[in-house]
Amino acid sequence: MVIHKSIRKALDIKQNTSDNQILFEWKKRIKNICKPCWELKYCPYGPIIEEFPLLPLTRKGAEEHNNYLINCLRTGVMDSGDKVDSIRKKFFRKEINNFDSNDYPEIIPRELLEASCRVFGHICPVFYTAEPLTETKELRKHTRQIQRDVMLKVVRRDGQICQKCNQPVFDDEVEFDHIIPFSKGGKSTVENLRLVHKDCNRHKSNSLSELLHPSPIEHLFELRRKNRF
Repeated sequence: MVIHKSIRKALDIKQNTSDNQILFEWKKRIKNICKPCWELKYCPYGPIIEEFPLLPLTRKGAEEHNNYLINCLRTGVMDSGDKVDSIRKKFFRKEINNFDSNDYPEIIPRELLEASCRVFGHICPVFYTAEPLTETKELRKHTRQIQRDVMLKVVRRDGQICQKCNQPVFDDEVEFDHIIPFSKGGKSTVENLRLVHKDCNRHKSNSLSELLHPSPIEHLFELRRKNRF
C-alpha cells in the first residue's frame, strides 16, 4: 500500500522511510489497545490530544465536503438551515478555489485508522509515543475463558435470542461474542458479552466496525461541520 504524502506529512515521517517500514511499525504500535481509553473509560489526555497529528480526509470525503460547500453557495443555505452569510461565503469560495483532490489519499491504512482517537480524531498519544509504560498488569491477567455464572447471566439477559440476527439460538448453536474483541482488550464480562449463533459469530472476527465509525477523522469532521455551521 502506498502511503500518501499528506499522511507522511501529518505524521512527520521521513521521506526515505519505505511504505512497508511504516506499516510494520504501526502494526506493532496498535497490537494492544489504548489502556486509558478502555480501562479508565475516558481519555486522560483531554485537549492535549489536539497537539498530536490529525490524519487527512480521504479523497472521497474531501470531494463530498467540497461539493457540500459548492451547494451551500448555490442555494445560500446550509444543512443546518442557516443562511450562508458574507463571511462564510468568502471562506467557502476560498476553500473551493484551493481544493485539489490529489492533495488527499484515496485510502488510509487500517493500522493508522485504528491508532486514531475515536473521540477527538487525532492520533492517540498512546500509539504515537508507543511507550511501554502504558501497559498494565490487567492485560496479562484477563483470559478468554468465560466463567459459568457469567454465561448464565448473559443467556438470561439475552433470552436465548441471537443478538446479531434476532433469531432463537438452540443449545448446540450457542456462542458468546466479545463486543469489544478479546484481541483488542475486551474482557469476558457480562457487559462485554452477548449471545450469538456460531455462524453469526464467525462473520465478525476481531473487527471493531460495529462499534466505531470506520474513519475517526471523517466522523469528527461531520460533527464539527454540524456544530460550526
